[in-house]
Amino acid sequence: MKVLIIEDNARVSALLKRGLESQGYQIYISEDAEDALVMVDKIAFELVITDIMLPNMNGIELSKIIKQKNPDLPIIMLTALGTIDEKIEGFDAGADDYMVKPFEIRELYARIKAILLRKSTSSKKNELSDHIEYKDLKVDKNTHRVFRNEKEISLTPKEFKLLVFLMSNAERILTRDEIAENVWGNHFDTGTNYIDVYIAYLRKKIDKDFDEKLIHTKPGMGFIFTDQL
Repeated sequence: MKVLIIEDNARVSALLKRGLESQGYQIYISEDAEDALVMVDKIAFELVITDIMLPNMNGIELSKIIKQKNPDLPIIMLTALGTIDEKIEGFDAGADDYMVKPFEIRELYARIKAILLRKSTSSKKNELSDHIEYKDLKVDKNTHRVFRNEKEISLTPKEFKLLVFLMSNAERILTRDEIAENVWGNHFDTGTNYIDVYIAYLRKKIDKDFDEKLIHTKPGMGFIFTDQL
């Protein structure tokens, strides 16, 4: 599997390259965002690992561009910045995972395997159905476009992934742990309020301007996507 590492610190990129090659990955290195974008256009990568602090363009903006062109290409962000707001900014840019330096290389191995497994599982599901509909809400999983009552709604990559999971499990109460595992992965920090923050984001975009609400909270239990309440 081809993995692109975007890191301007030669020592760090060399350590990552050596470690990931020992796990059987084919590693490509880029030191800046502009070069990385050229490589992404030319090579079919299975995963991108990027630092946030890069010359010319930061990893946040880089990830947004990559996800616009390749919405299904997983991205792991590596950074020394670890506040909740900074992590949410990373997720909004399209990051599938976010690791704060310093970290154990073995943890990176585990997260890569989890992301690639989710990607494989998701691809198989997409082969069965590229579209999801619930009442007047329509989602195209190929183009990542969302419409409600024919009005297009713009979602960030993480909001889109959360919405697809909720819709795919409509009429069923979903616990925060279930949502965390399926949308953020097994390494999600359950001590944070990311899920509630993103549910609030979705409500503003999906429900706020419509009389019929679809996303509901079940106190002490979790959330449910339904029009029956």
